[in-house]
Amino acid sequence: MEKISGHFPQIIAMILFTIGLSTLLLHRNLIKKIIGLNIMDTGLFLFITSVGYISDRLAPIIINGNTDPSLYVNPVPAGLVLTGIVVSVSVTSITLSLSYRLYKRFHTLNLDEIYLLAADEEER
Repeated sequence: MEKISGHFPQIIAMILFTIGLSTLLLHRNLIKKIIGLNIMDTGLFLFITSVGYISDRLAPIIINGNTDPSLYVNPVPAGLVLTGIVVSVSVTSITLSLSYRLYKRFHTLNLDEIYLLAADEEER
């Protein structure tokens, strides 16, 4: 049990990623797929953050001219997470706008119905 408690954030991150992936794969509604993608992103961000964190270290700001890297936390995981959040928000906004356009055209967000309606339009 002690080994598991030391990796609690990583376990939660994997659970979140799995929930998001299953939502993305199993649901046919576009909004549910977008929510699943966001849950996956959250799990990934939590995993990167928890792996990059080192206890008993300081933020990567040089204090009193001391540049010893063993005193500071690696700033790369935090930068990756911030970049990922920006990309995630951008992808979410684009997918929501495309979902809105699909709803305006086909009056549904179910992918199966959209495929059928699009195929009917193509045949005409």
